Amino acid sequence: MERSPAAGRMPSAIAVVVTVAALAACTPGPATSPGPRPGPAPEVADAPSPQVIVEGLDAPWSIAFHEGAALVSERDTARILEVGDGEAREVGRIDGVRPGGEGGLLGIAVHEGELFAYFTADGENRVERRDLRGETGSLSLGEPSTVIDGIPAAGNHNGGRIAFGPDGMLYVTTGDAGDRASAQDPTALSGKILRLTPEGGVPDDNPVDASPVYTLGHRNPQGIAWDAEGTMYASEFGQNTWDELNVIEAGANYGWPEVEGITGREGFFDPVQQWQPSVASPSGMAITDTAVVVANLRGERLRVVPLDALTTASEWYVGEFGRLRDAVVAPDGSVWVLTNETDGRGEPSEGDDRILRLDLG
Repeated sequence: MERSPAAGRMPSAIAVVVTVAALAACTPGPATSPGPRPGPAPEVADAPSPQVIVEGLDAPWSIAFHEGAALVSERDTARILEVGDGEAREVGRIDGVRPGGEGGLLGIAVHEGELFAYFTADGENRVERRDLRGETGSLSLGEPSTVIDGIPAAGNHNGGRIAFGPDGMLYVTTGDAGDRASAQDPTALSGKILRLTPEGGVPDDNPVDASPVYTLGHRNPQGIAWDAEGTMYASEFGQNTWDELNVIEAGANYGWPEVEGITGREGFFDPVQQWQPSVASPSGMAITDTAVVVANLRGERLRVVPLDALTTASEWYVGEFGRLRDAVVAPDGSVWVLTNETDGRGEPSEGDDRILRLDLG
């Protein structure tokens, strides 16, 4: 079923040949933030009334858009759905998905008429791409081609968010898969943000030659997005102390498992915000013209961080819609938010799970 991989792609973790010294040499200077402190006290603010786009989804994980059509991944069913007119129709299923724990069909992205999907397979996480065939309302999937494989998998900490940056490159978040030390190992694909060409090759301007590793020292990042100036941000699950919002810089080390949250420790990049996991557990995120919008699972709220005041935040819909998995800017400028009560950790009610549309004006 699979096509031959594109020439130059990284076929597995074994193909990553870098040294600790090489990556350290391209890591920017030390963090300059003060020592540990709690996150800001967010204001619980009035929020726009959401419009329900669709209901009855089953453990949905990610939203992407193709020629105005919304596509959604379902973690456990391995289905790709096309959403329209209040209904969701199956576009296809991703073969080889092995759901379990936090693994399964996770992030999706669309680029130049192809669907990219990150998923847990037998003993690994991988990214594949498929042609999107047909017209809106009757889309189907072509045959798969491997972009990258050999990403460590586990019941927890699989990362799984994928997105194309302003540079046209594919960015992939990977969790530590329960092997904490691997997040600091530049030869491992786990605990990283990876940067690849759409075909799976390593861009010439990556921090280390022949390595897809863009940043390291991550525990379980599940949100990435860029502002209008091209600055990249990522949201990350912490352990027991701090969840994080990070500004991402090429080659930087974000500290896990050596540090968690804001420490000011030399050699590691500090987050711009941190929150206790009980009020956060951030997953997907979107960036509008004015704010970073973070979907939170355990915290059951949408956190809105102004781009011009990154140490402040507002909280929307606290406890109203349950666990929130993803947030994405739609083609019309609205923000779509994916609820996640049916993933085995929520308390689903009638209609769960949903896509909510927010008009931020």
